[in-house]
Formats: sequence, C-alpha cells, structure tokens
Amino acid sequence: MTGRSCRRYAGRTWAGGLRSLPADAHHPDPWSSDRMDFTRTADTTPAPGSDPHRWWGLVVIALAQLMVVLDATIVNIALPSAQHALGISDAHRQWVITAYTLAFGGLLLLGGRIADLAGRKRTFVIGLTGFAAASALGGAATTAGMLFGARALQGAFAAVLAPSALSLLTTTFTDPRERGKAFGVYGALAGSGSAIGFIVGGLLTQYLNWRWCLYVNVPIAAVAVLGALALLHDRPGHTEARLDVPGVLLGCGGLVAIVYGFSEAEPRGWSDPLVLALFALGTALLAAFVAWQTRAPHPLLPLHVIRDRNRAGCFLTMALATVGMFGLFLFMTYYLQVVLGYSPVRTGLAFLPLTAAIVTGSTQISARLLHHVPPRALMVPGMVLAAAGMVLLTRMTVHSSYAGEILPSLILMGLGMGLTFMPVFSTATAGVAPQDAGVTSATVNTAQQVGGSVGTALLNTIATTSSAAYIAARLHSPAQRAAVVPAGVVHGYTVALWWAAAVMLLAGLVAGLMVTARAPKHGAPAREPVAESVG
Repeated sequence: MTGRSCRRYAGRTWAGGLRSLPADAHHPDPWSSDRMDFTRTADTTPAPGSDPHRWWGLVVIALAQLMVVLDATIVNIALPSAQHALGISDAHRQWVITAYTLAFGGLLLLGGRIADLAGRKRTFVIGLTGFAAASALGGAATTAGMLFGARALQGAFAAVLAPSALSLLTTTFTDPRERGKAFGVYGALAGSGSAIGFIVGGLLTQYLNWRWCLYVNVPIAAVAVLGALALLHDRPGHTEARLDVPGVLLGCGGLVAIVYGFSEAEPRGWSDPLVLALFALGTALLAAFVAWQTRAPHPLLPLHVIRDRNRAGCFLTMALATVGMFGLFLFMTYYLQVVLGYSPVRTGLAFLPLTAAIVTGSTQISARLLHHVPPRALMVPGMVLAAAGMVLLTRMTVHSSYAGEILPSLILMGLGMGLTFMPVFSTATAGVAPQDAGVTSATVNTAQQVGGSVGTALLNTIATTSSAAYIAARLHSPAQRAAVVPAGVVHGYTVALWWAAAVMLLAGLVAGLMVTARAPKHGAPAREPVAESVG
C-alpha cells in the first residue's frame, strides 16, 4: 500500500470511529498521525495537550514574527543617521524602507507555497537563518546599494518566514479555546510589532548606533532557530506536488508591480507615466494570475482559499485596517520628532501606550471573547474604536499636549486594532486543509503588508498635497515661514487622518457584511474533515 493510500485509510478509520490504532502508536508517517488528531471525536483524547511543549513553541513562533514585523519600522527612526553615514540622497532614502516592503509583500505567496511543499519547520529555520545573515550584511553596509540589497534580502527571507510561522501556529493549536489564546498573542505582535520597532529603533539609534537596528536581529534569530529545532514539530510537505512556476511569475510579479507603483507615487505623483504603467502592468498580471489558477495543475493560490466568504472578508479587513495604521506610524513619527522636537527615544516611548493597548485588546479581550461571540462582533467595534481614535487625532496642532490630545487617541486606536487583528488571524486560518495552511497564512500576511505599503504611499501623498496647498495659500512673505510651514505640515497630517478614519470605517463595514462565521465552540475540531484535506 502506498503512503498516500495509507493516509487515506488511516483518515477513514478514525473518521469512522474505529480504534485499530492506539493513540500512542508510533506511526511511520507523521502526516497520517496529524490527520488522525484532526478527526478525533469528542470521546477520545483531544489532540491539544498531546504536545507538552506547544506553549514554548508559541514563544519561538512569536519571537520570529515579532522580528519580522518590527523590522518594517525599526530603521525608520535610524534613517536620518544611516542616510548621513552612507551619503544617501533624499531621492533615494525611501529605498531603505521600500526595498524591504517590496520584497516582503511581493514574495509572500511564493513563500507560503514553499512552506507547504518543503515543510513548515524547515522553511521556518531557513527563513530565520537567511534573515539573520541579511541583517548582518545590512548592518555592515558601506554603500547605499549594499544597504538596499540587504534590506531586499531581509524582505525575501521574511516572505518565507512569516507564512511558515503562522501555519505552524495554525497546525499546533486546534482547540478553539487554546487557539484563541495563541492567536491573541500572535495578533498582538502583528499589531504592535511596528510600534515596538519605533521604541527599539529609538533606543538603539540614540545609545548605540544605527547599525544595531539591523545587528539586533542576529541574536534574536539565533535563539529562535535553537528553539525551533528543539520545540517545533511538523509533518513532511507534499513531495508529489510541483511548484506553480507560471503562477509565481504572474502573482508575485503583479504584487511587486503594484507595491512598486505605490512606492513611486509619492516622489513622482499619481499621474506619472511610470506609476500608471506599473499599476496597469500589476493589474494585468494579477488578472492573468487569477485566470491561470483556475486551470493550473498545482496552483500557487488555490482559489477555494479566497472564495470562502469569511476568509475573503478577513483578508480585505486586514488590508484596509493596515492602510490606516501604517499611515499613522509615519505621521506620528515625523510629528513627534520634527514638530514637537522629541528625541528618538522619547518618540519611541510615545508609542508605548499604543503597543500596550493593542496587546490588551488582543490577549485580554479578543482572546477571552472569541469562543463566546462571532468574530465580526469583535472586528466591527474594533474598527469603529480605531476610527474614533483617528478622528480625535485630527484635533492636533503645532502645540498639542501629548497627554491631553495624543495619548487618548493612541489608546483608542490600540484597543481597536487589538480587537480586530486577533479574530482576523484566527478566522482566516481556521478550517484550512493542511496542504493549504502555508499559502493561507501567506495571504493574510500579504494583505497586511500590501495594505501597509499602500497606506503609507496613499496617505503620505494626501498629506503632502494638502500641506503644499495650505502653505501656498497662506505664505505671503519669508517672515511668515516659521509659523506657516509647521502649521501646514500638521494640517496635511490631519487631512490624511480623516481619510484614514474613513478607511477604518470601511474595514468595519466589510467585516460586518462579509465575516458571518459563528463563535467557535470549545472542544470542536478546528480543521476541515479528512476527506477535504486528503485531496
């Protein structure tokens, strides 16, 4: 009997309630063993709890995810120092950020499928190792090109690491109650990692050197690799499958073109021929990608993953939520440092209440309520709270008080993000066949990364345009510059924040209309039936 037949036979045996294999049997095929765990009935020993090290495994996964997320922002505060040290021009300094987000967002689907084919634990370790090596290369950079290349390598390895981490979490925690706690931690890190990046970046830049914003990833990755080798477990990948090369070229090429187009829209303008050509090329490639996936023998993104209404709603909610959140990070960094004159460390610490609120919303509210209420009952109020925080922040002026005007807004936005991210991650990855866990996880991360890239470019363009119009209308003599220019900059931020609030409300509307899943019940299986996952 072949291995594939054995897997089908084992699945049918357990699904039919037979006890021909003891629960503690050492089965030669780990894949079959995991299938049996997914299909045990209520009167058997549940799969959760069979691995006594699963919570330590969560620590390893969370550490890797935190490293990936915070690296998108940790260099923001260090950017002026790096620009001066390497002689980077103002026109090219954006590539320190864009090279990372471009590679990360554009290659995530490929990374997710590689994780499914090669095995999640293996790609997790490879991603960590490559990310550490790229970080060391960037920290040692002696030219602008070397730094840009290192940041692109970081993004490429992050595209392998992030979906592996989320799919390992998905296959480790299957009981809804434990799953809620685990995804609460994961959602908190996904939402707060960028803010933590500002804090760490400020500390490292002010007290050590900008290069340590990259070097710091090396010891973190080393600890995570050792933990992964000792604590994480995974089944082999589907070796009979093949990588969808046309899908890779079309899907990843389309995402790269669109993300690149948004990154170029800021310096060039939205009507620039290159920007328009990139958008047109990206749209055409993605349309061809969707058409190809309907007939590809081994699709890169099986369309049934995104045809599911709840999953599609979660992907869209995540993308819209991060549009506003990443724009907030950009504006608040410049507002605190340039307008209010905060130091890098003080700027980083100013984001600490936002981080604490996200962690509280994810781990203390969402994680406790998810198995009692439908996911949208958390997502919709979360987005409304975040939008309210954005609206409050539109009152800021050149002389605003942090405690009286900025802090309440950050707390509201943090709670809203925490309420939203945890159920998004949990619902989007629930009920996925094991062979699709990696690509589903990659799609969630792609929505987050592309949404952040789009939000940064879109809202920054709105802010810049509004500021320029404000200053042009009020600046009549050089003597007025000291008063008009800062006021114009803040005016641009507030206009962009109004748009961000509208996007947040749209995300809440999408969640309310599309995410119709019910609250998961404690003890219910968190996977699809075996017949669906054997395929």
